[in-house]
Amino acid sequence: MADEMNPQPDAPDDHAEQTPLEQFIFHQRRGLEEFGKAMESLLPPGFKEHTQKAGNEFATGFRVLIDAAIDEIKKASEMEDPDAQRAAEQERQASANLASEDDEERASSGSGKIRVELDD
Repeated sequence: MADEMNPQPDAPDDHAEQTPLEQFIFHQRRGLEEFGKAMESLLPPGFKEHTQKAGNEFATGFRVLIDAAIDEIKKASEMEDPDAQRAAEQERQASANLASEDDEERASSGSGKIRVELDD
């Protein structure tokens, strides 16, 4: 009778082999998934799409800010070290050559894709 009132969620086949803690975590995860679905059903259809785009724009803004800060730090360090100046100039030239090769390849292939490289 208790099973009719409160059915158990579908558990993996190895349910008997799981520890009570693993079973608890499984059920909590399932509950969280169902709660997420319930909350999603309350939101307007375009909400998820616009929220995702907003998050992407937010992250892109921070990338731009961080890249600019990295460039400024590199410039400052180059002014202090002549060897670093030469290495940075060679790196810029190599990047410019790579970018021009990519532009030529993109133009010849007719692809509208843009390749973005992130410095680690």
